[in-house]
Amino acid sequence: MKHGIGPGGEHLYPAFPYSSYQRMTYEDLIDLKAYLDTLPAVKNEVPPHELSFPFNIRRGLGLWQILYVDGKSFTPDAKANAELNRGAYLVMGPGHCAECHSSRNILGGIVQGTAFAGAKNPEGKGTVPNITPSDDGIGDWSEGDIAYLLKTGNTPDSM
Repeated sequence: MKHGIGPGGEHLYPAFPYSSYQRMTYEDLIDLKAYLDTLPAVKNEVPPHELSFPFNIRRGLGLWQILYVDGKSFTPDAKANAELNRGAYLVMGPGHCAECHSSRNILGGIVQGTAFAGAKNPEGKGTVPNITPSDDGIGDWSEGDIAYLLKTGNTPDSM
């Protein structure tokens, strides 16, 4: 979950957000795994990957991981208070918000200069919204607006 390597040593495709989960503490990863183990098994057949060249070459994932996976846990900002650092940890790690709310480069890595500023919906329909504190994002939202979104999945203007 922290390095993108499967139990058999194979490089995992980053559809599972291990590039964000690497920021989590080992304790939280263990707790997440314990929770997942409580869920009932689902009987299904996993379809084969339908990735185009060169993404269909699993070996290439090792190069991608060199670029985007360092295995480092979240480092709190010494200038920020505990509440802000807790929020940053949740956003950068378990919430993995940047994974959807950021544009990506040709290799599929997050473009850091546009992190959280919105992106094309990976399913091809519409866009994922900008969640930066700018006027184009959630800059004028109240704490209640943000809580409402996180609870319901709806933006405040859909209340």
